[in-house]
Amino acid sequence: MNLILNESEENALQQKEISKSVLKRLPIYLSHLKSLPDEVPNISATALATALSLGEVQVRKDLAMVSDGGRPKIGYNRRDLINDIEQFLGYDNTNDAVLIGASGLGGALMGYTGFAEYGLNIVAAFDNNPSLIGKIKSGKKICPMDDLVKFCKDNKILMGIITVPAEYAQSVCDVLIESGILAIWNFAPVHLDVPAGILVQNENMATSLAVLSKHLSVQIKNL
Repeated sequence: MNLILNESEENALQQKEISKSVLKRLPIYLSHLKSLPDEVPNISATALATALSLGEVQVRKDLAMVSDGGRPKIGYNRRDLINDIEQFLGYDNTNDAVLIGASGLGGALMGYTGFAEYGLNIVAAFDNNPSLIGKIKSGKKICPMDDLVKFCKDNKILMGIITVPAEYAQSVCDVLIESGILAIWNFAPVHLDVPAGILVQNENMATSLAVLSKHLSVQIKNL
């Protein structure tokens, strides 16, 4: 997920030199911590690293960036560490977002309730398909694209999700920027040109599938 940070949070992030790789690991730590039973009140960086098959030194450094609750021979209080990570990532402050492209993948994302756990709230979807406009899907209204700019500005929406075909993604991106969007989660398999200050997080399924396919082909040859 993309992060929308206020000025003080941006300064803190720069001071701690948080890289994208760290930001990608923190949700993995968080998911594992939440999966542990209540009978596990504390956890060490060593135990967390072992459970996730990660380097212990790296895990220690990551946790030190977001929490000062670690204690020698005790580790971290699990609940406190969960809270520290969630606050650092901004999960305790829900980010409202709009989704562009309400059919197919977009429709599936609209119905995914797990986003709430990560502080994401899709408040509305937009589409150009007359057969979809005006309908309610998963509790979200599907609106015409002509209403996007006004809706985002009136509701102070700063995040947009693009799930349209590749050939329409840049034009949609341009409208989102006109709407005041600062962060874009892009599911279209295409590079987006954006001005400075706009964050784009790409989810390229074609790339992921290529990696998986290559892995399978190598493994099959070795059988």
